Amino acid sequence: MNLSHVTALILTYNEEANLRTSLGALDWASRIVIVDSGSSDRTRAIAAEFSHVDLFHRDFDNHTNQWNFGLSKIDSEWVLALDADYVFGSDFPLELEKLETSQQAFDVQFRYCVYGRPLHASLYPPRVVLFRPAHCTYIADGHTQTLDVSEVDVGHLASIVSHDDHKSLARWCSSQIKYANLEADKLLAGDSSTLGWKDRLRKRIVFAPWLTLFYCLFVKRLVRDGWAGCFYSLQRVFAELLLSLVLIERKFPERVSSSRQVLENDSIKDAMVNGQ
Repeated sequence: MNLSHVTALILTYNEEANLRTSLGALDWASRIVIVDSGSSDRTRAIAAEFSHVDLFHRDFDNHTNQWNFGLSKIDSEWVLALDADYVFGSDFPLELEKLETSQQAFDVQFRYCVYGRPLHASLYPPRVVLFRPAHCTYIADGHTQTLDVSEVDVGHLASIVSHDDHKSLARWCSSQIKYANLEADKLLAGDSSTLGWKDRLRKRIVFAPWLTLFYCLFVKRLVRDGWAGCFYSLQRVFAELLLSLVLIERKFPERVSSSRQVLENDSIKDAMVNGQ
């Protein structure tokens, strides 16, 4: 693969804690497209420090539309789509140069980090990050988006990406409220038979949070990672507890409308834009 045929794409909103590190690891890229949702911190100033970055603004409505807007600004053969807290190792461009490109998309494994401390395991699944945009597009999937690769053959990259978010815990927590409501919309929208077993379990409300804690600490053995493993495990439990609360709240229709009004508050909207 010719590296000049790859454009990196990143979405940002108040990512000053992560962006410089992420961009620094992409010094091999001839072009990076950033779609910013109106950052109020130093995100845009940091992006301007890198001459190969093209910065675009788009008011946020949902992640799917943000990603597809970014794709519309790219005319290269390949796109490398990254969150602002993804960091590739120095050997990644060497793998790209040797990559056979008979496939249309490639996924990658992640190493989850807690404030720079790598965990030996996580619940974060592989994700397609490198693809030909002529054959793929983003579609909505609960609180986030997924790349539709149903019609293409997906290969696997050997490189490991570090997922290392340095934003504050308070910001992470606030974003989970909106995410829980979007996940609830997804779980309640269709027949349970169309859901995977994990989502069917989450829809049962009471089981997922406690099973998540056991699974993270003892099956994934994150207890071996000390406080970092406990931090990650409790984050996952917190997210599942919020989802359970939202699903229970949906059983009381008189409460749902007032909750939706709260979610339209600008601070909650900002929190939703934040999370990656």
